[in-house]
Amino acid sequence: MRLEAITWDRLGEQLAERLLDVEPADGSPWPRVAFDGAPAARPADLAERVGEALRVHGRSCLVVGAQGFLRPASLRLEHGRRDVESYYSGWYDTGALWREVFGPLEPGGDGRVLPDLWDPVTDRATRSPYVRLPPGGLLLLHGPFLLRHWFPFDLSVHVLLSPGALRRRTPEAEHWTLPAFERYEHETDPAGTADVLVRADDPRHPAWSGLPA
Repeated sequence: MRLEAITWDRLGEQLAERLLDVEPADGSPWPRVAFDGAPAARPADLAERVGEALRVHGRSCLVVGAQGFLRPASLRLEHGRRDVESYYSGWYDTGALWREVFGPLEPGGDGRVLPDLWDPVTDRATRSPYVRLPPGGLLLLHGPFLLRHWFPFDLSVHVLLSPGALRRRTPEAEHWTLPAFERYEHETDPAGTADVLVRADDPRHPAWSGLPA
């Protein structure tokens, strides 16, 4: 796949302009967008950048991080603090994401989204209030492994790091998670399945695949 150099500011603006015209395939009034990538790739930064650009265009949006939907530590760490299988398959509460984020945005939903559920630092519920997303408002969900759960995304963006860049930019204490990303690439092929691919090996000079037709 041919990638073109682009600045982060321009990338955020281009994606925002494209999202102004996205129509959900299932008839929902709320487009849902994935910003997928390992934490070291910083997909949250791109989601926030796109959210800011959308607001400049007068479009409502809600940026939600999968990190706010971790399971309690008693469940995440049941098999130890560095269990790769648990990290890959059991750390994120996908059931809660379906119930509290995607369910309210289905056709006929009420648009009341819970922006986060669990604080991994305090290991307690965040007790955040629900946010009502008006019809036409966009959900921008960021986090790792998003494209393996059949979430109903209307556009998906994968922020890619080469294996070497992923290792360099992942803190050494978290290197034990790297096999999970290798497995994700092998099983899901996020670079091939995402609508938009962004390569960020050099964080100062991203490149991207362009927008889908």
